[in-house]
Amino acid sequence: MCAVRTYDYARLGPPPGAKVVVAGGCGGIGSAIVEGCVATGLETYVLDMQATYDAKPCPDGVTFVPMDAHEDESVQQAVADLGAKTGGVLDAMINLVGAGNGPAPITELETWSWDEVISRNLRSAFLICKYTMPLLLKSGDGAVVNTASGVAYRGVKGVGSYAAAKGGLISLTKTLAVENAPTVRCNKVKIVDGEVIGPMGLKTGVTQATIPLGRFADPEDIVPAALFLAGPSSSYMTAQVLQLSGGLVQP
Repeated sequence: MCAVRTYDYARLGPPPGAKVVVAGGCGGIGSAIVEGCVATGLETYVLDMQATYDAKPCPDGVTFVPMDAHEDESVQQAVADLGAKTGGVLDAMINLVGAGNGPAPITELETWSWDEVISRNLRSAFLICKYTMPLLLKSGDGAVVNTASGVAYRGVKGVGSYAAAKGGLISLTKTLAVENAPTVRCNKVKIVDGEVIGPMGLKTGVTQATIPLGRFADPEDIVPAALFLAGPSSSYMTAQVLQLSGGLVQP
């Protein structure tokens, strides 16, 4: 007979004191999630580029560990340093590392640009998940939360490499979920926001008027979903993609 789980229905995310690392925690969405972790009493760590941290430091009480997510040795060393600070255990890892290049059709895309975007978004996730997984397994009830843009499901002109990387990240997350169940759950948040549509100058047909809720996602909209997937309230969810689309995507 399965053990009966006890839930704290008044709390969305991990319990106070849980050890959570946010990869890419100095960016817009990352910073919002870090603030949410701190506000709910989590032991919070951030992995990010030193230059990114220098431009936007973490809040007081957050431990920063520098990492270049493109480089195997850098990720391995950063996670080793992280493990030394956490006692070799992590309860959750939330990954927001990723970026795109300027828009270009596949037939005009330079090979170096393709490789760079795949590295930024998919290779980086592979390395981060690979090296943090042993720490998560030691918790006995760990969680991985990856994030992706809506272009992972929607064909959009000019962002083929970015879409392919984010689509691959969905498959990577599902594979990790199966390989590490039942000890570590792995899920993904898919976001429809202006991060790609706006700065990259894309004409996707997606406007605020086409979204049922009438707007793109704000960073603060992502925090509750990320903390939910990182905590015990989602203990029966793994290998899933949680849609934060304002009603645009209806699977």
